[in-house]
Amino acid sequence: MGAFVTGFLTSLSLILAIGAQNAFVLRTGLLGRHIFWVCLACAASDAILISIGVAGFEKATAAAPWIAPLLRYGGAVFPFCLWRDAISRRCAADMLDLGTAPAPAHLWPTLLACLAITWLNPHVYLDTMVLLGAVSAQFVGEKPLFAAGAILASFGFFFSLGFGARLVRPWFQSPRSWRILEGAIGAIMWAIAAGLVI
Repeated sequence: MGAFVTGFLTSLSLILAIGAQNAFVLRTGLLGRHIFWVCLACAASDAILISIGVAGFEKATAAAPWIAPLLRYGGAVFPFCLWRDAISRRCAADMLDLGTAPAPAHLWPTLLACLAITWLNPHVYLDTMVLLGAVSAQFVGEKPLFAAGAILASFGFFFSLGFGARLVRPWFQSPRSWRILEGAIGAIMWAIAAGLVI
């Protein structure tokens, strides 16, 4: 089970760092908006990308070396835009108070936003396809087990984050708590962008 455990732990270590997907799932869980479908969309997207990466994405990057730098520098632009959005939401804290939150958005716009954050974020490709694909190369003949472990970690994490968010919901009954959260998300997005460039 070495390949399965390595896939699980490697995937979990990459997902644990708060990124665009995690921030969206956390906000969804706190606001109680279509939590199951958002978690499923994120986890299923990861499953697809992980499967592609493990199946041989490292061969594609070896054949076309420009792909990795493109993803890296493109990945720096995306979190910078999310940083700007987080700062904007931080300044509009009255819109984020759970006590006066607007009615839940419809399912399809929420899912489209979730899928856009997932599939238009080059950082996701770096984690799921490039990094996991590279690590899986050492498990010749056991790549399906590695992929299964990585996918299980993704499903477990997103559903735990989405449905577990309600446990901290009482802390987010005030605009001040949302300002802190959005400020932290903005700082993390900036750090991710800077790290990719450096």
